[in-house]
Amino acid sequence: MSDDVPATDDRNPADLINESVTHALRLARTWTTWNGEPRHIDGRIYTPHKAMRRITDHLIDHLAELDARLSGQTPLPDRWHHSAITTPADLAPFTQDDLDEARSRLTRLAQIWSTRLNSLTNERLDRTEGDAWTLRQVTFHVADTYYADTLGTLNQRPTPTQTPDPTT
Repeated sequence: MSDDVPATDDRNPADLINESVTHALRLARTWTTWNGEPRHIDGRIYTPHKAMRRITDHLIDHLAELDARLSGQTPLPDRWHHSAITTPADLAPFTQDDLDEARSRLTRLAQIWSTRLNSLTNERLDRTEGDAWTLRQVTFHVADTYYADTLGTLNQRPTPTQTPDPTT
């Protein structure tokens, strides 16, 4: 993921958030088969729980920024550790219950984003405010699927009745 100013286009920002969440949840359906081995990507460690935590934190962080800016307040500083840390909870198995909780959480967050974004004019989405990204740029940044894509689609682990195919 990059801190470079995000490129934007004429796509509906609310649709981008919904597509991003749908994409993440589609991939996360395969994460219940995670074998417990963290992935090392870009010098960081990723697991299903960590990817889901980062997706959720990213949506919350920038939603707080969006709300503060829309209400004329200064957004609170970002104090997240981002993906630099891996917590013990990140190493836990990712279960169907975890997926159900993530689905509920992310679809609600996407709905809040969509409601807010659909109430804004293009002029408001593209308004510059000092050095801050425009709200459209913030949305394109949040809609980046990097955290979900770090894990991608995970292969199913063999069940006790399956024999692993040594040729794959």
